[in-house]
Amino acid sequence: MEYLANNDLKKPLISDDSDSLSDSAGFHASEEAVQHQLRAPSPPPTNAGVDQGGSVVLDISDRLEDLQVGQTIKHAVGKSWPVEEKFDEKKEPSLAGVIYKDGPYQFSLLKNYSVQRSSLTLEVISGPSSGIRFSVLSTNASALPFTLGRLQPCNLLLNDSGVSGKHAMINWDAKKMKWELVDMGSLNGTVLNTQAIHLQESNIRHWSHPFELSDGDIITLGSTSKVQVQIVKHEAHNCPFGVGVASDPMAVRRGAKKHPMEDVCYCQWPLPGVPQFGLFGIFDGHSGVKAAKDASEMLPKVVADILLTPERRQKVFSYCDASEVLKDAFSQTEAALTHQYEGCTASVLLVWVDPHDDFFAQCANVGDSSSVFSINGKQITVTEEHRLTSKSEITRLAKAGTAPVDGLTRLCGFNIARMLGDKFVKEQDTRFIAEPYVSQVVHIERASKTFAVMASDGLWDVLTTKRAVELIHKFRERKDGNEDDKAPGKIADFLLSQAKNLRTKDNTSIIFLDFDISEKASSETQTHIE
Repeated sequence: MEYLANNDLKKPLISDDSDSLSDSAGFHASEEAVQHQLRAPSPPPTNAGVDQGGSVVLDISDRLEDLQVGQTIKHAVGKSWPVEEKFDEKKEPSLAGVIYKDGPYQFSLLKNYSVQRSSLTLEVISGPSSGIRFSVLSTNASALPFTLGRLQPCNLLLNDSGVSGKHAMINWDAKKMKWELVDMGSLNGTVLNTQAIHLQESNIRHWSHPFELSDGDIITLGSTSKVQVQIVKHEAHNCPFGVGVASDPMAVRRGAKKHPMEDVCYCQWPLPGVPQFGLFGIFDGHSGVKAAKDASEMLPKVVADILLTPERRQKVFSYCDASEVLKDAFSQTEAALTHQYEGCTASVLLVWVDPHDDFFAQCANVGDSSSVFSINGKQITVTEEHRLTSKSEITRLAKAGTAPVDGLTRLCGFNIARMLGDKFVKEQDTRFIAEPYVSQVVHIERASKTFAVMASDGLWDVLTTKRAVELIHKFRERKDGNEDDKAPGKIADFLLSQAKNLRTKDNTSIIFLDFDISEKASSETQTHIE
């Protein structure tokens, strides 16, 4: 999101001079048809009560820290992407990992089919390439091992003359369940924390033995480039639909230094303790990335905590509406954020599954990170733009008796009037709020052709939602190439390339959800992106 400082407020701008390097590996997912339609909240059934004894809720995934995805789903660091396995017990309808029985909307978790996985994020914290990040998941075999060095095709590219062309390598040891670092015979050596790992007593350049990495380690390449290690362990599951993520900081012009990356993507299925629900979101920070990071961690946890309450969860199923859950989550997150001079947009999509394996989705947003569905070729926008130039915000401000002057595009330096954080400006001007727009529920039936696109304004500044949907349809209908070329990750990459070609000047992050892939679990790697 674009932000301009306002002299009247005299607010310090906090920036994070970092480039985000996302994993280039594609995602592979099989496709199956599914249909959906926009659905208004249903009237409450007469027997909306639930026998709490018939519902068992187990925590089936650890809370994942976004790689956020500092992670990525292209994938940067990531949250869990689970799809619980299907069961056919007594021929009762099943849904991803749970059995539907004993009456409507009561679920019992049968088995936890999860395996450990880990996400690794490297951030250069000193040297000529300070600020660069690279993230990868242990399950992304096509991206492993990866190399650190000064020359292409190293994955973490360091513009440092003291770093060898191919300096070091990192790989995942599946038996030990550990990340390991190897010096590749570098000229100036590699130090892990305070221990030199390169072979110092040989005149011949040999690879070192592997050394285990831990969260918080510091890797020194040569004498000046230091790399900080972040490791997040979590449960690995398959998502019941396809997910692809792509992100790029972008630059003002070709060849110029890229902007600091202030977008954060969040993807998790299922949410901890509530196996019928997953959450996907994009948080576009301004004046720094801290508010976006914190919001991306707080808001999903609040949603999960709310849904752990049987009455709240049952109400979502009975009414087919999660608007109160989303509003409460935004309110609690806003109350918990303490950032005076940083803030972020938020576009959050809550997805849940019913006993018939149909999906339902509902979106809540503040700011200008938009989301759109394509339902059997029909476009449905599930967000509302909160720029000062949008009709909805002009109407809201007018009702409050403080309509902006005609032609006004900024207020206190901001081009939006709704965001999370930014406590200082909200204290000065009550026109700034964190109340989200909440969409109607989208019903995604099994026989439909459905996908969704969530993106920060870097994409929407150069593409309309209509044009983005058209481009996706054309991309998927191509006769050339194989099915892997049309996987969700490739489609997210394709949209990102369109934004680059159209010279977007803002951070761009994209989450693509393919609900055609519903019967088979997506094999894509998933993570959290910064």
